[in-house]
Amino acid sequence: MYAKFVKRFLDFFFAVLLLILFAIPMLVIALAIKLEDHGPVFFRQERTGKNGKVFKLIKFRSMKVDNDVHDFKCEDKHTKVGNFLRKTSLDEIPQVLNIIKGEMSFIGPRPWITDYYENMNAHQRERVEVRPGITGLAQAKGRNGLTIFEKINYDIHYVKNISFREDVKVILLTIGTVLSGKNADAGKSTIKNELDALKSQGNPSLIEERI
Repeated sequence: MYAKFVKRFLDFFFAVLLLILFAIPMLVIALAIKLEDHGPVFFRQERTGKNGKVFKLIKFRSMKVDNDVHDFKCEDKHTKVGNFLRKTSLDEIPQVLNIIKGEMSFIGPRPWITDYYENMNAHQRERVEVRPGITGLAQAKGRNGLTIFEKINYDIHYVKNISFREDVKVILLTIGTVLSGKNADAGKSTIKNELDALKSQGNPSLIEERI
């Protein structure tokens, strides 16, 4: 009942509310991005959503226009405004639009680029049985300080224990994590290492680590 109806209602209500409250700050951020290099304000990218369905995630652009996430030969090229947005997680604000559209939730496993899903086994794909979130248990527990398998284990733990209480717990933990500013950015090296780890799995079944 909670996951199917109550959670969706709360997501929609608070997403609309935040869109109204953050209208002016979002405008300021948009102007700052545009003034720096005259490129697009938003960054859109295909991500894996609920039940493996692909959708376009929207964020404030924090990278230079010619940055390619799949080009592992060079590191990500952040803009000056982008560096600030990443450290403060303000680049995530536009995802309230994804929430309003029903593609995301405030709380849930982070939506990763489709390469991750393509290299997961059946057990690992259980993490997409719910809508992805702006933040999730893995983010709250350590962001990119965790291994890819630790992240997946936390996500599956959340999926199997989804509840209002669990969501409140994630929100409270996330506040502390964001304020610490640690492990906020998953650069190309992190993405490459995580994908390599998934591709080279020797055992098709993932043994959950104790959480």
